[in-house]
Amino acid sequence: MKFTESMLNSYAQPLSQTEDQQCKNAINMVVNALKPLGFKEKRIKVEPMYTDTYSYYQELESEYGSRRIKVFMQGSYANNTNVRTQSDVDIAVVEEDIFQTQYRVGVSDSDYGFTKAATRPKSFKDEVEDALKESFGSDVQRANKSIKINGNTYRKDADGVPCRRYKNYSNDYNNNPENFTGGIVITADTGERIINYPEQHIKNGKEKNVATNYYYKKMVRIMKKMRYLMKENGINEANGVSSFALESLLWNIPNDKYLEYKDFRNVFMFDMLITHLKNNKHLLSSYKEANGIKLLCPTPSDINNMDLFINALKEFYEYE
Repeated sequence: MKFTESMLNSYAQPLSQTEDQQCKNAINMVVNALKPLGFKEKRIKVEPMYTDTYSYYQELESEYGSRRIKVFMQGSYANNTNVRTQSDVDIAVVEEDIFQTQYRVGVSDSDYGFTKAATRPKSFKDEVEDALKESFGSDVQRANKSIKINGNTYRKDADGVPCRRYKNYSNDYNNNPENFTGGIVITADTGERIINYPEQHIKNGKEKNVATNYYYKKMVRIMKKMRYLMKENGINEANGVSSFALESLLWNIPNDKYLEYKDFRNVFMFDMLITHLKNNKHLLSSYKEANGIKLLCPTPSDINNMDLFINALKEFYEYE
């Protein structure tokens, strides 16, 4: 399929002002829904965790206790890599005062002075679900890993993700409670436990974008759009990879490759980046997610799916 420069320019466009405001509204409405649980806002207003990003967040603290919650945008909207076919915003609702830990061998909670938290009558996810239903009624549906909130003209459709803070102390050798790599741990209704690092993802994505003269996120939006077009054209290889994986795939390309083609048209730069990925498929097993922590393709099946996608994309894409 042939693509023109004007087509790629339209695919590369960032969040509109309307979408930006809808994302802020979605965060504020989740925050307001949680206040009746006994929380108050710690910050005057929602603001980005990192400058020049859409990673809006708010912190809540209990009025009569030590409970703390951090509510923040994650995913493609927070990273400003969404495309128009993506409508849902991901909102992490993180329980901060109770957390899960990972230590190096031979170390335990007692080395850090941590004690086991008392069991609460309701799970955190149940609490969040009840609060959201009280505010949004039938617009709320519980899913395996999240709580979905239907949007309207005022706010975006949202996936609220109740989770717990994850503190990885594997690289701390001084038993310093503040020296951890912070993530989130999601416990699905099925019992599955997922550890993610969305805050590192946002930070790394911003740094990559600046270092590549702001081409990185443009190319991510283009590649995500290509994936949707491939699916529409019945190309099965597009089903084996996620939008998140493609964002991470491009994050692994060295910055100098983006800068090498910065004076060329987008159609040519994108073609050269696909060629780079195709010529360096032997590196797929070492590529990391955009958080810089987890492997992008941890299994042979993941490597194969990514390999097939890159080949199919190279065949699919032609430029004028």
